[in-house]
Parts: sequence; C-alpha cells; structure tokens
Amino acid sequence: MLLEILLGLILLLFIFHCYLKYGRAGRLMSLIPGPKEYPIIGNLHHFQVDNEHLLQEVWKMSNKCYPIFKVWTFHFAGVALLDPKDIEVLLKSNEYIEKGIIYKYLMPWFSTGLLISGGQKWHLRRKMLTPAFHFNILNYYFNILNEESQNLVKYLKKEGNGNYVVKDLQTLISQYTLNAICRAALGIQLKENGELETKYRNAVHIYGKTLAYRIPRPWFLADIIFALSSAGRQQKEVLKTLHSFSRKIIEERKRFHEETNGKYLQIFDNVDENDVFNKKMQSQNKLSMLDLLIAESWKNNRIDDEGIREEVDTFIFEGHDTTASALCFALCLFAKHKDVQEKIRHEINTFMEEDDKFTMSSIHKLTYLERCLKESLRLYPSVHVIFRQIPKDMQLKDYLIPSGMICAIVIHSVHRNPEYWPNPNVFDPDRFLPENTKKRHPYSYIPFSAGPRNCIGQKFAMYELKLIVASTIYNFELEPVDELDDVTFSADITLRSLKPLRIKFIPIR
Repeated sequence: MLLEILLGLILLLFIFHCYLKYGRAGRLMSLIPGPKEYPIIGNLHHFQVDNEHLLQEVWKMSNKCYPIFKVWTFHFAGVALLDPKDIEVLLKSNEYIEKGIIYKYLMPWFSTGLLISGGQKWHLRRKMLTPAFHFNILNYYFNILNEESQNLVKYLKKEGNGNYVVKDLQTLISQYTLNAICRAALGIQLKENGELETKYRNAVHIYGKTLAYRIPRPWFLADIIFALSSAGRQQKEVLKTLHSFSRKIIEERKRFHEETNGKYLQIFDNVDENDVFNKKMQSQNKLSMLDLLIAESWKNNRIDDEGIREEVDTFIFEGHDTTASALCFALCLFAKHKDVQEKIRHEINTFMEEDDKFTMSSIHKLTYLERCLKESLRLYPSVHVIFRQIPKDMQLKDYLIPSGMICAIVIHSVHRNPEYWPNPNVFDPDRFLPENTKKRHPYSYIPFSAGPRNCIGQKFAMYELKLIVASTIYNFELEPVDELDDVTFSADITLRSLKPLRIKFIPIR
C-alpha cells in the first residue's frame, strides 16, 4: 500500500513536471535564460536570502543575465526585463496595465487604490484624481512645499546650534515629506499628531520589510499560511497603525466639511475656471485631493468611504516615502561631491529672489540642480522595481512572453546599463544636458515609471525635491559622514539604506 502511494506521488510529480516543462508556456519560458534551476521547484530559491542580501542578489543576476532573465517555481513564473526596447513594449501599451499578483501583498494596506487597481476602476480613479494635480493646484502645493522646506531649515539651525550631524537622515526628512503630502493632498496639519505620525512612519518601514520577506517565498502566497507566520502577525499589527492614521485624517476633514455644510466643495464643480486656492482663504479652507474625493462621494456617489480610504493610504505613502528616499540619497551625493554642491549653491544664489525666497519662477531656473536631481534618481531610484502581469502574449525583441506571466522591471539595473550610461556608477549631472538626453532611449530612464501608468504626482515630487535641496544647500554646507559606496541596501518597497545615513550640516547663513 505504501509503495503504491509512493509510486502514485512520483507519477503525479512526473506529470506536473511535464506540464510545466512541455506545456506551451513552459516551452516559451525555456528559451529565456535564468539562474540554475531544478525540476518543479525552479530557481526562485536563489532569492531566498536575508533582507540585506536580497537586492544585491537581484542586481547581480541582472548584470549576469542581461537583457532578460526568468524566475520561476512550481507554476508561478516571472520575467525580468532590462533592455529599454523591451521595457517600452510593456510600459507604452494600454494592454499591459494590470499590476498583477505581486501587488496582492500590498492589498491589505492599499486595497485596490490607484497604485494597484486595473481595468475600468483604474481608468475611473485616474480620471477622477487628475484634477488634483492641475497646474493651478500645483501653484498652491508649491507654497506648502516651500513652507515645509523652510521648517526643515529652521529645525536644523535650532537643533544644531552650529554644526549638526543628522544621525538618521531618512527619519528626519520623512517627517517633513509626510507633513507636506498631508497638508497638500489631504488638507491636514500633523503638528499635533506627533506620536501617531511617528508610529505611522515606523509601521511603513516594518510593512516594507515583511513584504520583501514574503515575495520570494511562494508558500506565503496563501494569506492563511502567511497569517500564521511571525511576519504575518507583525503585518496585522502594523496595519492597525497604518489604517488608523488614514482614517483619522479622513474623519477630521469630513468633520470640517460637515461643519461648513460642504460649501467649500462647490469649488470642484469647475476646477479649471475657478481660483481654487485663493491666498486669502484660511489654510483649513483650501481644497485638496481628499476634498475632491469627498466631493465625488457626497455629490456624485462615484466613490464610497472605503474607496476614499484606499486612495488616502496610497497617496500618503507614495507622496512621502518615495520622496524621502530620493532626498536622502541626493543630499548624500551632494555632500560627497563638493564641486557639484558649490555649483548648485552658485546657481541658487544667482536666481534667488528678494528676501531669500523661492518662487515658481526662480525654481524653474535651477536647471543645473534639476540635472543633479535626475542623476541622483538615476543612481538611486526610489521605486527600484515595478511589476506587471500580462493578460495576453507579448512579443519582445527576441522573445515571446506567454500570457499570464509576471514581468518585472528592475529600474535600478536599467539605470546602470553601460550601453546607455557610460561609466554607469559615476555621478555625472551632465548626462542630462539636452544634447545628451536626446541621444538616449527614452525608456532607459524611468524613475517615475512611464506610459499610461506613470506616476500621477511626479511634478509634485520634483517641486518638493528641488525646494528642499535648494533650501538646504542655500543655508548649509553639507559634509558626508557615511560613504555612499559602502551602503548596504534594505529590501523594501522603496530604496533605503539598511543602516541610517548621516550628514553634517554646517550653517553658512
């Protein structure tokens, strides 16, 4: 009897192996290179390493297997795209906009907000939220970002009382980027919510680490199995913090509109023709993305309370953590490269307005700073990998990817491709001079993704990066404490150092 069961199992495994290897998808995938694999279990085991080595393993594989490699285990399979020509096929198309199964791990937090949703829901939400990033509204956002950058400068001057070494740059910067997105997109100040805000930022980091732990372990695809693990229990706890933070903000803003009988929401009846953000209005009366969602819920019934919550969760995270990551690496790079820092400071001094104030006009003139920021995002893209799940076959330059596959774009590796970026590890802002940019493939540089699912808030992000860096370098000389080349990266949703990054700020004004 035992022998019969054993033979039956062997037969089932053999049939399963033949299905995986000789089915249509298996035959197409067998043509794609990848790390060493074994029957049935595939090659995903190469990535089941600890947090501090996971990204290094991915980047090493990207260099070794360029321009494409496959990763699979059992019946789960994915392909990593590294060639801009192939990436363009995927990102430019309106047919391949589904985020897919990998983003299932973010759904307990974001549900199916703009980041994760697909199909008609994504189209409706994108259309609904686009007015929140109208040019006139960005003018108002600019004032908020300017204020937050000045708040950071004031803190550094007060705290340092001279030279000041920031012992954890990510933690410090994220306080100001979080307040900026909450003020701009949600209409809420966080100054009186310090403890909740700190818990929220810690919860974001913990969730990111549990996500990185879960993805390469296919047995955790089943929610019930993951929930029984220590990582699953930890995720459950941090979700309480993440959702209570967003719900508190929504409740506070709804209460304001209930007390004012929704009269300020009328401004959204004609966003393009009204002065949405009149400077004379009290700050609490100025309209935000959250107000737009509330208006759509109350007036048009196009979104419910859960829909508002998922969009607020999405934008709080995407609007603060990615920007904080970009700022940390940019400031560290400018501290390291003193010649670049001096050129940025000279440009700022040249175009600074009266009373040491930045305006939209002066910020637009900081073209060298913009090139430096773009080069920083090339070397250290905040979102270092993105995924799509393709619903139909996709023909690339050399391979046909069968339907149902997960496609990953390893942005960090794409940005360091020596074919498009000579001496790719060298920091060189002149790569983004107009005469150099026009020679490169447009999909060789995608810090904000590209195509129909590009980042809706990328202009907002660039304003924030420019303002905080410009304000900082105008007021301080930056000196490095840690060597960027020695940084170990943590596997997380956004790119971050495993250990805190430190910079010395020396006041010059």
